[in-house]
Amino acid sequence: MKYRGLIFDFDYTLGDSTDGIVMCVNTALERLGYARAKREAVQKTIGLHLEETYRVLTSDVSEHQAAEFAKFFREKADEIMTESSSFYPGVLELLETWHNQDYYLGIVTTKYHYRIQAILDKYQVSGLFHTIVGGEDVQKPKPDPEGVLKVIEQWKLQKEQILYVGDSLVDAKTAQAAGVDFAGVTTGTTKREELEQYPNVGIAGELRELQRIITHEVFEK
Repeated sequence: MKYRGLIFDFDYTLGDSTDGIVMCVNTALERLGYARAKREAVQKTIGLHLEETYRVLTSDVSEHQAAEFAKFFREKADEIMTESSSFYPGVLELLETWHNQDYYLGIVTTKYHYRIQAILDKYQVSGLFHTIVGGEDVQKPKPDPEGVLKVIEQWKLQKEQILYVGDSLVDAKTAQAAGVDFAGVTTGTTKREELEQYPNVGIAGELRELQRIITHEVFEK
């Protein structure tokens, strides 16, 4: 077994919170006097931390306004995000299989830890994951490697025993910065050819296709 630990992003990797995120973003923008953003524009920011999302959508570099945006987003998210978040079909079964095969499983995400915990509790699958690192658990958000390195330290594994799985360029950069292998999935808005610009052990159309990589079988791109 080459890999002992599997670390996942959440949004567009394990599951989908798009409807809730779009609603929260537009609630926050409207409270700051901005027009509602198009769904496609918001989707392209998923995976960024909230302050960066604000800057991308408004081109405003004000730290105060970005902090207000994040506050308004969180307030709305506390109302609706858990209910509007779901795992992709088949993902929970895959995670259960890997858990039963004694892989360490973790999540490193810009979503808040308590938000991920609420989603896991909703599906009654908290026991599948050994570690969760959310946005409030780090000083520097992805693509800084802090979150991934925290997980590796906790698990007491070597970097070569870790596979980081994500759907975005932020995830690819995070794995590269942490010095661990990266596998991409195209269930998000990032195209295969974009992900392939970064070091990877494979790019898959969906998570189940990574089984061959995880078990160290030949993977055809």
